[in-house]
Amino acid sequence: MPMSFDEYARLQYAGMGEAYERLFGELCGHPAQRLLDLAGVTGGMRVLDAGTGPGTVAGLAMARGADVVAVDAEPSMVEVAERRLPDVRLAVLPELPFADGEFDAVVANFVINHLSDPGAGMRELGRVARPGGRVAVTIWPVPAPPMQRLWGEVFAAAGGRAPADVPAIAADKNYERTPDGLAGMLKAAGLRDVGAELVEWVQRTGVEELWQGTASGFGALGALLLDESPEMVGRVRREYERAILPYLSGDGSLAIPTGAVLGWGAAG
Repeated sequence: MPMSFDEYARLQYAGMGEAYERLFGELCGHPAQRLLDLAGVTGGMRVLDAGTGPGTVAGLAMARGADVVAVDAEPSMVEVAERRLPDVRLAVLPELPFADGEFDAVVANFVINHLSDPGAGMRELGRVARPGGRVAVTIWPVPAPPMQRLWGEVFAAAGGRAPADVPAIAADKNYERTPDGLAGMLKAAGLRDVGAELVEWVQRTGVEELWQGTASGFGALGALLLDESPEMVGRVRREYERAILPYLSGDGSLAIPTGAVLGWGAAG
């Protein structure tokens, strides 16, 4: 049986909890406070962080005084998150082990974009929120900003070709990665009072840190590089060094524009 899109996405993070925290924690954590604001998270609330990764969003919710339950589909992420969170569980969207309406607010940071059926995932997030409880999510935007375009452009410039059989979301399950597209998907999933916005920022990182994030196997290009010859990896590295020149700062670090789409709504 062919691998599904979400199985393929999860495979890219298998065993990568510590590396993900070190290499991508800051990037993916950037919109976390805004995400919690949109979910209305305050002290005393019971909050679910679905797809917690290393626990960044959940930890910030706890700092606000919330009672947080965090889940992730990847065991190594759960292991890392357990270092900072008291209640972390292994669970895979769109089947969460919670009762209807169990949480006052539900957040999911860069999780919906990894699902074969994003609408089913959103319905599940809405199911476990109490009536009127807020649900807020983030996704990467399309058209992609420079940070997200970088690796595809580098791979193509190096002469790389993506295999034709990489799993993808079925057309009837997909949606536009724009504020309007995300808001429409949230509404179709049964949420009300929905909204969405594009948040942009400049991500600062090191040349080697960004390279290692991909060379370690993260993301679509990272997965491809693991199967490439040393010669091809060398070509990708050379194209990478050319592509980052416009983003080099005076101190030798990188400053690359990026962004996220944030969406929110209330459970019915």
